[in-house]
Amino acid sequence: MTRTSLLWLLSLGLVSALGAQVAPDSARAEQLRSEIERRFGERVRAELALTDDQATRLKATQERFGERRRALMRQQMERRRALQGQMRPGVEANADSVRKLMDAMHAGRQELLRVEQDEDKEMAGYLTPVQRAQFQMMRQRFVERIQEVRRERAGMRGQGGAGRPEGQRPRQGGQRPPR
Repeated sequence: MTRTSLLWLLSLGLVSALGAQVAPDSARAEQLRSEIERRFGERVRAELALTDDQATRLKATQERFGERRRALMRQQMERRRALQGQMRPGVEANADSVRKLMDAMHAGRQELLRVEQDEDKEMAGYLTPVQRAQFQMMRQRFVERIQEVRRERAGMRGQGGAGRPEGQRPRQGGQRPPR
């Protein structure tokens, strides 16, 4: 089951990015991936109460769809970077390039949605509707947590360790009283 989790995590394209932020050396990144994979695999299996057959089939599904999802996510990241390069303040953007990048980003989002739908359709063959919903919810919570960690790390780098991205105000409960 741990390989299932690894493939799922890698398919999201997030573990590599997180691993690169936490540990630039590949051995440390691989160790981090393995630990995340193990823990998430344990949680998926326990919370979904998977049988051995279901766990095996989920692993196979993740292997089948993971590579395509990772490739699409890498393409989307490259497109976002290219678009950011076009949209630099004080530099006129090339309208044709921006249009092509926006069209490609839209097409990429549609393709990612198709992959997700195809993957869900396959999982419907061996997971119950409740298990599929639980898995999707676990996946979404995990993605949100990884994004939160990435934002916090980016904020720490941008603020010299202050913990908030530039321009972001503290939460209501954390604001200081006026002087």
